[in-house]
Amino acid sequence: MKLLIADDDPSICRLLSQLVGFAEAEVLVAWDGRTAIHLWEQERPQLVITDLLMPGADGTDLCRVIRGTAEADYTYIIMLTACEAREEIVRGLEAGADDYVVKPFHREELIMRVKAGLRVLALEAALSNRIAALREALDRVRVLEGLLPICSYCKKIRDDSGQWQPVEGYISGHADVDFTHGICPSCLYKASGGQLGSEST
Repeated sequence: MKLLIADDDPSICRLLSQLVGFAEAEVLVAWDGRTAIHLWEQERPQLVITDLLMPGADGTDLCRVIRGTAEADYTYIIMLTACEAREEIVRGLEAGADDYVVKPFHREELIMRVKAGLRVLALEAALSNRIAALREALDRVRVLEGLLPICSYCKKIRDDSGQWQPVEGYISGHADVDFTHGICPSCLYKASGGQLGSEST
């Protein structure tokens, strides 16, 4: 897993890098917003810890780039802010941050919030795997629908290419079923020349 730390204070970046060591992630560091955006676009880290205010581009710009990339896997974003003003916190959350921590932050609090982000990412990955498995299963299921042109005499079905084929062959080719063969009572009666019916009366 990759983790991006973006802060214009090198000492904060070093401290954060040490604190997230438990995550066993490859840590990427950016000291300004533009570099952070470039690193995210190139490396696609799953977890981002970013300062709100940075030179060049700020944390909200980074959030908007991440959330505006539709084909990307989910990225969990923790916003750091030195401002406790509600409007600043709301601005970060509106831009796409999942969580925030106010500077100066408590080390244990930050660690717990990072761990919460890792749990969310694990759930997201499990859900994505389940969806992929369901899609694969659905792709293997072929469904018969609509009108089937069938001969009223021999009961063969005309396929999309105009060829006539037995019902068993057509259905086996369009649905996940196999056939076993038996004989119904009416056909058994006909095949026996009516002997079974006469014996039972």
